[in-house]
Amino acid sequence: MSKSVAIIGAGPVGLAAAAHALERGLEPIVLEAGKSAGHAVRQWSHVRMFSPWEYNVDKAAARLLASSGWNTPDPQSYPTGGELVARYIDPLATRTALHEHIRTSARVTSIGRLGFDKVKSKGREAAPFEIRYQNGKGPERLVADAVMDVSGTWFSPNPAGDNGLPAFGEYELPEHVAYAMPDVLGRDRARYAGKTVAVLGAGHSAIGTLIDLVKLREAAPDTVVVWLLRSTDPQKSFGGGANDKLSARGELGAAFARLVGEGALHIETGFHVTHFGMSQGRLRIGAGSACCGRHVFADELIVATGFRPDLSYLSELRLGLDSALDCPTALAPLIDPNEHSCGTVRPHGARELAHPEPGFYIAGMKSYGR
Repeated sequence: MSKSVAIIGAGPVGLAAAAHALERGLEPIVLEAGKSAGHAVRQWSHVRMFSPWEYNVDKAAARLLASSGWNTPDPQSYPTGGELVARYIDPLATRTALHEHIRTSARVTSIGRLGFDKVKSKGREAAPFEIRYQNGKGPERLVADAVMDVSGTWFSPNPAGDNGLPAFGEYELPEHVAYAMPDVLGRDRARYAGKTVAVLGAGHSAIGTLIDLVKLREAAPDTVVVWLLRSTDPQKSFGGGANDKLSARGELGAAFARLVGEGALHIETGFHVTHFGMSQGRLRIGAGSACCGRHVFADELIVATGFRPDLSYLSELRLGLDSALDCPTALAPLIDPNEHSCGTVRPHGARELAHPEPGFYIAGMKSYGR
Protein backbone atom coordinates (compact mmCIF):
# COMPACT_ATOMS: atom_id res chain seq x y z
CA MET A 1 0.00 0.00 0.00
CA SER A 2 1.47 3.37 -1.04
CA LYS A 3 2.17 6.11 1.47
CA SER A 4 -0.18 9.08 1.43
CA VAL A 5 0.68 12.76 1.67
CA ALA A 6 -1.87 15.49 2.35
CA ILE A 7 -1.03 18.68 0.48
CA ILE A 8 -2.74 21.84 1.71
CA GLY A 9 -3.25 24.21 -1.20
CA ALA A 10 -3.72 23.66 -4.94
CA GLY A 11 -1.62 26.56 -6.14
CA PRO A 12 1.41 26.09 -8.39
CA VAL A 13 3.58 24.79 -5.54
CA GLY A 14 0.93 22.41 -4.20
CA LEU A 15 0.22 20.97 -7.63
CA ALA A 16 3.95 20.58 -8.31
CA ALA A 17 4.33 18.75 -4.99
CA ALA A 18 1.47 16.45 -5.96
CA ALA A 19 3.07 15.77 -9.36
CA HIS A 20 6.34 14.78 -7.71
CA ALA A 21 4.47 12.61 -5.20
CA LEU A 22 2.79 10.71 -8.04
CA GLU A 23 6.12 10.12 -9.78
CA ARG A 24 7.46 8.61 -6.56
CA GLY A 25 4.56 6.22 -6.14
CA LEU A 26 2.94 8.19 -3.33
CA GLU A 27 -0.75 8.98 -2.97
CA PRO A 28 -1.27 12.78 -2.86
CA ILE A 29 -4.50 14.26 -1.51
CA VAL A 30 -4.67 17.97 -2.29
CA LEU A 31 -7.00 20.08 -0.15
CA GLU A 32 -7.87 23.44 -1.71
CA ALA A 33 -9.92 25.96 0.24
CA GLY A 34 -11.22 27.69 -2.89
CA LYS A 35 -13.73 26.47 -5.44
CA SER A 36 -10.98 25.70 -7.95
CA ALA A 37 -7.22 25.22 -8.08
CA GLY A 38 -5.15 28.37 -7.94
CA HIS A 39 -7.74 30.22 -5.87
CA ALA A 40 -5.20 32.64 -4.38
CA VAL A 41 -3.51 33.30 -7.74
CA ARG A 42 -6.89 34.22 -9.19
CA GLN A 43 -7.05 37.12 -6.72
CA TRP A 44 -4.03 38.74 -8.39
CA SER A 45 -4.78 37.67 -11.94
CA HIS A 46 -4.06 41.21 -13.21
CA VAL A 47 -0.50 41.28 -11.88
CA ARG A 48 2.42 40.48 -14.18
CA MET A 49 5.09 38.32 -12.57
CA PHE A 50 8.77 39.20 -12.23
CA SER A 51 9.90 35.73 -13.26
CA PRO A 52 9.43 34.31 -16.79
CA TRP A 53 7.63 31.07 -17.62
CA GLU A 54 10.83 29.01 -17.46
CA TYR A 55 10.94 29.54 -13.68
CA ASN A 56 7.22 28.93 -13.13
CA VAL A 57 6.73 25.52 -14.74
CA ASP A 58 7.75 22.58 -12.58
CA LYS A 59 9.45 19.72 -14.44
CA ALA A 60 7.32 16.94 -12.96
CA ALA A 61 4.18 18.97 -13.67
CA ALA A 62 5.36 19.53 -17.25
CA ARG A 63 5.81 15.79 -17.72
CA LEU A 64 2.22 15.22 -16.59
CA LEU A 65 0.94 17.96 -18.88
CA ALA A 66 2.86 16.64 -21.89
CA SER A 67 0.61 13.60 -22.10
CA SER A 68 -2.46 15.85 -22.34
CA GLY A 69 -1.26 17.71 -25.43
CA TRP A 70 -0.27 20.81 -23.49
CA ASN A 71 1.49 23.60 -25.37
CA THR A 72 4.49 24.95 -23.47
CA PRO A 73 4.41 28.75 -23.09
CA ASP A 74 7.33 30.83 -24.37
CA PRO A 75 9.89 30.26 -21.58
CA GLN A 76 11.19 33.83 -21.79
CA SER A 77 7.84 35.64 -21.60
CA TYR A 78 6.36 36.94 -18.34
CA PRO A 79 2.88 35.69 -17.40
CA THR A 80 0.24 37.50 -15.41
CA GLY A 81 -1.46 35.65 -12.59
CA GLY A 82 -4.42 35.08 -14.89
CA GLU A 83 -2.20 33.60 -17.59
CA LEU A 84 -0.52 31.36 -15.03
CA VAL A 85 -3.95 29.99 -14.09
CA ALA A 86 -5.29 29.64 -17.63
CA ARG A 87 -2.19 28.15 -19.26
CA TYR A 88 -0.71 26.10 -16.42
CA ILE A 89 -2.70 25.68 -13.21
CA ASP A 90 -6.09 24.90 -14.77
CA PRO A 91 -4.73 22.36 -17.30
CA LEU A 92 -2.61 20.72 -14.62
CA ALA A 93 -5.54 20.42 -12.21
CA THR A 94 -8.20 19.35 -14.72
CA ARG A 95 -6.50 17.56 -17.64
CA THR A 96 -3.96 15.33 -15.90
CA ALA A 97 -3.96 12.49 -13.38
CA LEU A 98 -3.95 15.11 -10.61
CA HIS A 99 -7.65 15.71 -11.22
CA GLU A 100 -8.56 12.65 -9.14
CA HIS A 101 -6.44 13.80 -6.21
CA ILE A 102 -7.77 17.34 -5.66
CA ARG A 103 -10.59 18.20 -3.26
CA THR A 104 -11.83 21.77 -3.70
CA SER A 105 -13.85 23.88 -1.25
CA ALA A 106 -11.94 22.03 1.47
CA ARG A 107 -10.70 24.49 4.09
CA VAL A 108 -8.38 22.91 6.65
CA THR A 109 -9.33 23.72 10.23
CA SER A 110 -6.88 21.65 12.29
CA ILE A 111 -4.12 19.05 12.04
CA GLY A 112 -2.88 16.61 14.66
CA ARG A 113 -1.45 13.10 14.97
CA LEU A 114 -3.94 10.30 15.40
CA GLY A 115 -4.12 9.39 19.07
CA PHE A 116 -1.45 11.91 20.12
CA ASP A 117 -1.74 15.40 21.48
CA LYS A 118 1.19 17.80 21.16
CA VAL A 119 2.76 16.67 24.45
CA LYS A 120 2.88 12.89 23.96
CA SER A 121 6.16 11.65 22.42
CA LYS A 122 6.56 7.86 22.60
CA GLY A 123 5.57 6.32 19.27
CA ARG A 124 4.61 9.70 17.85
CA GLU A 125 6.57 9.42 14.62
CA ALA A 126 4.70 6.23 13.64
CA ALA A 127 1.24 7.76 14.08
CA PRO A 128 -0.52 9.08 10.96
CA PHE A 129 -1.73 12.64 10.72
CA GLU A 130 -5.37 13.56 11.12
CA ILE A 131 -6.40 16.52 8.98
CA ARG A 132 -9.79 18.06 9.65
CA TYR A 133 -11.38 20.29 7.04
CA GLN A 134 -14.66 21.97 6.25
CA ASN A 135 -16.53 21.71 2.96
CA GLY A 136 -20.06 22.27 1.72
CA LYS A 137 -21.25 19.06 3.40
CA GLY A 138 -19.84 19.99 6.81
CA PRO A 139 -16.78 18.85 8.77
CA GLU A 140 -14.64 16.09 7.24
CA ARG A 141 -11.45 14.28 8.26
CA LEU A 142 -8.55 12.77 6.39
CA VAL A 143 -5.75 10.48 7.59
CA ALA A 144 -2.36 10.73 5.87
CA ASP A 145 1.22 9.58 6.45
CA ALA A 146 2.74 13.01 5.78
CA VAL A 147 1.60 16.62 5.40
CA MET A 148 2.86 19.50 3.27
CA ASP A 149 1.36 22.91 4.00
CA VAL A 150 1.68 25.02 0.85
CA SER A 151 -1.36 27.19 1.51
CA GLY A 152 0.49 30.46 0.97
CA THR A 153 -0.10 33.76 2.74
CA TRP A 154 -2.33 35.77 0.39
CA PHE A 155 -5.35 35.63 2.69
CA SER A 156 -3.45 36.74 5.81
CA PRO A 157 -2.06 40.19 4.96
CA ASN A 158 -0.16 42.27 7.46
CA PRO A 159 -2.16 45.07 9.10
CA ALA A 160 -1.57 48.80 8.68
CA GLY A 161 -0.09 49.35 12.14
CA ASP A 162 3.70 49.53 11.95
CA ASN A 163 4.19 47.55 15.17
CA GLY A 164 2.66 44.44 13.62
CA LEU A 165 -0.69 45.10 15.27
CA PRO A 166 -3.75 46.48 13.52
CA ALA A 167 -4.24 50.21 13.85
CA PHE A 168 -7.13 51.22 16.07
CA GLY A 169 -10.35 51.09 14.06
CA GLU A 170 -8.69 49.36 11.10
CA TYR A 171 -10.96 46.34 10.88
CA GLU A 172 -14.12 48.35 11.46
CA LEU A 173 -13.87 50.08 8.08
CA PRO A 174 -13.67 47.32 5.42
CA GLU A 175 -15.66 49.43 2.97
CA HIS A 176 -12.74 51.90 2.87
CA VAL A 177 -9.70 49.70 3.55
CA ALA A 178 -8.43 47.02 1.16
CA TYR A 179 -5.28 44.90 1.24
CA ALA A 180 -2.54 43.66 -1.08
CA MET A 181 -3.10 44.51 -4.78
CA PRO A 182 -6.69 45.25 -5.82
CA ASP A 183 -7.28 45.42 -9.57
CA VAL A 184 -7.65 49.20 -9.75
CA LEU A 185 -7.63 49.22 -13.57
CA GLY A 186 -10.04 46.30 -13.95
CA ARG A 187 -12.64 44.67 -11.73
CA ASP A 188 -12.12 47.17 -8.86
CA ARG A 189 -11.94 50.28 -11.06
CA ALA A 190 -15.28 51.73 -9.94
CA ARG A 191 -14.16 51.70 -6.33
CA TYR A 192 -11.09 53.85 -6.99
CA ALA A 193 -11.71 55.99 -10.09
CA GLY A 194 -12.13 59.67 -9.26
CA LYS A 195 -11.32 59.09 -5.57
CA THR A 196 -8.50 60.10 -3.28
CA VAL A 197 -6.65 56.82 -2.80
CA ALA A 198 -3.85 56.32 -0.31
CA VAL A 199 -1.47 53.36 -0.55
CA LEU A 200 0.52 52.27 2.49
CA GLY A 201 3.67 50.26 1.87
CA ALA A 202 7.12 50.39 0.34
CA GLY A 203 7.47 47.05 -1.47
CA HIS A 204 6.70 45.99 -4.99
CA SER A 205 3.01 45.35 -4.31
CA ALA A 206 2.66 48.95 -3.17
CA ILE A 207 4.58 50.52 -6.03
CA GLY A 208 2.83 48.35 -8.61
CA THR A 209 -0.53 49.56 -7.30
CA LEU A 210 0.66 53.17 -7.22
CA ILE A 211 1.76 52.92 -10.86
CA ASP A 212 -1.65 51.56 -11.81
CA LEU A 213 -3.43 54.33 -9.92
CA VAL A 214 -1.45 56.95 -11.85
CA LYS A 215 -2.58 55.19 -15.06
CA LEU A 216 -6.16 55.25 -13.75
CA ARG A 217 -5.90 59.01 -13.30
CA GLU A 218 -5.33 59.38 -17.06
CA ALA A 219 -8.89 58.15 -17.63
CA ALA A 220 -10.34 59.53 -14.39
CA PRO A 221 -8.58 62.90 -13.81
CA ASP A 222 -10.18 63.50 -10.42
CA THR A 223 -8.24 60.54 -8.99
CA VAL A 224 -5.70 61.66 -6.38
CA VAL A 225 -2.87 59.29 -5.50
CA VAL A 226 -1.21 59.43 -2.08
CA TRP A 227 1.76 57.31 -1.03
CA LEU A 228 2.05 56.69 2.73
CA LEU A 229 5.58 55.63 3.55
CA ARG A 230 6.89 54.59 6.94
CA SER A 231 10.46 55.27 5.88
CA THR A 232 11.84 58.76 5.38
CA ASP A 233 13.64 57.73 2.18
CA PRO A 234 11.43 57.00 -0.86
CA GLN A 235 14.45 55.95 -2.93
CA LYS A 236 14.71 52.67 -1.02
CA SER A 237 11.65 51.52 -2.96
CA PHE A 238 13.24 52.13 -6.35
CA GLY A 239 15.31 48.95 -6.16
CA GLY A 240 18.41 48.14 -8.14
CA GLY A 241 17.21 49.23 -11.57
CA ALA A 242 19.34 47.73 -14.32
CA ASN A 243 21.43 45.89 -11.69
CA ASP A 244 18.44 43.97 -10.33
CA LYS A 245 18.88 40.21 -10.82
CA LEU A 246 15.21 40.09 -11.85
CA SER A 247 15.10 42.49 -14.78
CA ALA A 248 11.31 42.92 -14.75
CA ARG A 249 11.46 43.91 -11.10
CA GLY A 250 14.21 46.40 -11.85
CA GLU A 251 12.12 47.93 -14.64
CA LEU A 252 9.16 48.34 -12.28
CA GLY A 253 11.33 50.19 -9.76
CA ALA A 254 12.77 52.43 -12.48
CA ALA A 255 9.29 53.27 -13.79
CA PHE A 256 8.16 54.17 -10.29
CA ALA A 257 11.24 56.33 -9.72
CA ARG A 258 10.31 58.33 -12.83
CA LEU A 259 6.78 58.92 -11.55
CA VAL A 260 8.08 60.10 -8.18
CA GLY A 261 10.56 62.40 -9.93
CA GLU A 262 7.75 63.87 -12.03
CA GLY A 263 5.64 64.58 -8.94
CA ALA A 264 2.89 62.24 -10.12
CA LEU A 265 1.79 61.39 -6.57
CA HIS A 266 1.61 62.97 -3.16
CA ILE A 267 4.11 61.47 -0.70
CA GLU A 268 3.86 61.36 3.09
CA THR A 269 7.14 60.03 4.50
CA GLY A 270 7.72 58.89 8.07
CA PHE A 271 4.03 58.09 8.34
CA HIS A 272 3.37 55.46 11.02
CA VAL A 273 -0.32 54.61 11.02
CA THR A 274 -1.84 54.26 14.48
CA HIS A 275 -5.58 54.82 14.11
CA PHE A 276 -8.48 55.23 11.70
CA GLY A 277 -11.71 57.15 11.85
CA MET A 278 -14.31 58.77 9.63
CA SER A 279 -14.84 62.49 9.09
CA GLN A 280 -17.55 63.87 6.82
CA GLY A 281 -17.76 60.59 4.94
CA ARG A 282 -14.02 60.30 4.36
CA LEU A 283 -11.41 58.05 5.90
CA ARG A 284 -9.21 59.79 8.45
CA ILE A 285 -5.84 58.03 8.62
CA GLY A 286 -3.88 58.99 11.70
CA ALA A 287 -0.20 58.75 12.59
CA GLY A 288 0.82 59.39 16.18
CA SER A 289 -1.64 60.47 18.84
CA ALA A 290 -5.29 61.01 18.00
CA CYS A 291 -5.23 64.63 19.08
CA CYS A 292 -1.82 65.91 18.08
CA GLY A 293 -0.47 63.59 15.38
CA ARG A 294 -0.51 63.81 11.59
CA HIS A 295 -3.58 62.94 9.57
CA VAL A 296 -4.34 62.16 5.94
CA PHE A 297 -7.86 62.18 4.52
CA ALA A 298 -8.75 59.78 1.74
CA ASP A 299 -11.72 57.97 0.27
CA GLU A 300 -9.88 54.66 0.10
CA LEU A 301 -6.78 53.08 1.61
CA ILE A 302 -4.87 50.15 0.16
CA VAL A 303 -2.64 48.44 2.72
CA ALA A 304 0.29 46.74 0.98
CA THR A 305 2.56 45.94 3.90
CA GLY A 306 3.23 42.28 3.16
CA PHE A 307 1.84 39.03 4.49
CA ARG A 308 2.23 36.59 7.35
CA PRO A 309 1.52 32.84 7.65
CA ASP A 310 -1.70 31.57 9.18
CA LEU A 311 -0.52 29.11 11.82
CA SER A 312 -3.84 28.82 13.66
CA TYR A 313 -4.68 25.28 12.51
CA LEU A 314 -1.19 23.94 13.29
CA SER A 315 -1.32 24.41 17.06
CA GLU A 316 -1.23 20.64 17.83
CA LEU A 317 1.93 20.06 15.77
CA ARG A 318 5.51 20.52 16.91
CA LEU A 319 6.76 23.39 14.82
CA GLY A 320 10.27 24.72 14.59
CA LEU A 321 9.80 28.38 13.70
CA ASP A 322 12.20 31.28 13.81
CA SER A 323 11.12 33.63 16.59
CA ALA A 324 11.25 36.69 14.34
CA LEU A 325 10.32 35.49 10.87
CA ASP A 326 7.81 32.68 11.60
CA CYS A 327 9.61 30.50 9.06
CA PRO A 328 11.40 27.16 9.57
CA THR A 329 14.47 27.75 11.73
CA ALA A 330 16.91 26.26 9.21
CA LEU A 331 15.55 28.54 6.49
CA ALA A 332 15.67 31.77 8.51
CA PRO A 333 19.38 32.63 8.02
CA LEU A 334 18.96 32.23 4.27
CA ILE A 335 16.00 34.60 3.85
CA ASP A 336 16.30 37.14 6.68
CA PRO A 337 15.23 40.41 4.99
CA ASN A 338 17.67 42.28 7.19
CA GLU A 339 20.46 40.46 5.33
CA HIS A 340 19.07 39.25 2.00
CA SER A 341 16.97 40.22 -1.00
CA CYS A 342 15.02 37.77 -3.16
CA GLY A 343 17.94 37.48 -5.54
CA THR A 344 20.45 36.35 -2.95
CA VAL A 345 18.64 33.33 -1.47
CA ARG A 346 20.34 30.08 -2.44
CA PRO A 347 18.27 27.02 -3.45
CA HIS A 348 16.96 24.98 -0.54
CA GLY A 349 14.87 21.89 0.03
CA ALA A 350 13.46 19.36 2.48
CA ARG A 351 16.10 19.85 5.18
CA GLU A 352 15.36 23.58 5.47
CA LEU A 353 11.59 23.11 5.28
CA ALA A 354 11.29 20.35 7.90
CA HIS A 355 9.99 20.72 11.45
CA PRO A 356 10.44 18.78 14.70
CA GLU A 357 7.16 17.07 13.78
CA PRO A 358 8.32 14.10 11.64
CA GLY A 359 6.67 14.04 8.24
CA PHE A 360 5.41 17.63 8.35
CA TYR A 361 6.69 20.39 6.04
CA ILE A 362 5.80 23.97 5.21
CA ALA A 363 6.76 24.94 1.65
CA GLY A 364 6.13 27.67 -0.88
CA MET A 365 5.37 31.25 0.09
CA LYS A 366 4.22 30.21 3.56
CA SER A 367 7.66 28.80 4.35
CA TYR A 368 9.07 32.32 4.04
CA GLY A 369 7.02 33.41 7.04
CA ARG A 370 6.95 37.17 7.21
